[in-house]
Amino acid sequence: MRDHYDFSNGIKNPYADRLKKQITIRLDDQVIEYFKNMAEETGMPYQNIINYYLLDCVKEKKYLEVAFSK
Repeated sequence: MRDHYDFSNGIKNPYADRLKKQITIRLDDQVIEYFKNMAEETGMPYQNIINYYLLDCVKEKKYLEVAFSK
């Protein structure tokens, strides 16, 4: 390793301004397993896959219809 690195000509990471917030969310085991299996197939972290899936829901304005039985 060098003693000193010169970053004066460096470029700012274009993805650094993306707003991501760390949260805690409760998910069923089968949901986590589903996305973890997908992560193994794609080589992408499962958290990223979940995020992309939810972003797609936002972009497509998908709404979940929930009906509770009496």
